[in-house]
Amino acid sequence: MFRHQGKSRTLKHNLRIATILSFVAGIVNVTGFLEFKQLTTNVTGHFALFINDVAEFEVWKGTIYFLYFFSFLFGAFISSLLIEKYRDNRKLNVFVIPTIIESAILISIPIVYNVPLFKNVDLIVCSLLFAMGLQNSFVTKISNAVVRTTHLTGLFTDLGIELSQLFFSKTHPNQDKLKATIKLRIYIISFFFIGGLIGGYLYTRMHWRLNTLIFGAAVLLISLIYDDLRFRMIKAKRKYKQGKTSSKKGK
Repeated sequence: MFRHQGKSRTLKHNLRIATILSFVAGIVNVTGFLEFKQLTTNVTGHFALFINDVAEFEVWKGTIYFLYFFSFLFGAFISSLLIEKYRDNRKLNVFVIPTIIESAILISIPIVYNVPLFKNVDLIVCSLLFAMGLQNSFVTKISNAVVRTTHLTGLFTDLGIELSQLFFSKTHPNQDKLKATIKLRIYIISFFFIGGLIGGYLYTRMHWRLNTLIFGAAVLLISLIYDDLRFRMIKAKRKYKQGKTSSKKGK
């Protein structure tokens, strides 16, 4: 799910990566909000607050919101930059790099936050937004802009449009493709919701607080390892079959 691109990418691949990443985004979203009372997976709300402060001539106060959406933008930029830089390296799965960086950020935040010198709420929120910018960028690139996992506004809009199109098969004849897209949207929304529920439970009931982010990072890393092992097994099976076919032809 982290490797296939372009025409080789199927709905199955997109469903797998969508469920994992939207689940993690749900965890980050609820953990960031419960701990800091700030949105940490998208910048729509921050942009509105920034404009509000500017309109009231409190530009300096609104600077922090500017830093928030700049952090998300910078994360998306870095993710895309790394992918483009190492795209031609066939030995390297380029989408692993931003995923590992995201995991490292999620793991380091609970550790760093306990150090008084780094106990800065705005810095942590910027770090989370940077991580979500990384995630949203690489999943957009790997899925050819089919999957987005860090915010739901656009997803609900697209889902509403596509559901209405089911009633007009004459103007939208490719109903199978439409149903597949709807399925993908529902999966993303559902797993974002499930991630939020589990994140909220771990944060409040289990008293994990910011350590909940480590759980999110673990999900990402386990998915990467599983995907890599699965890829290696498939590759080994293909080599074995090719070797068998070659030996038969030789006889």
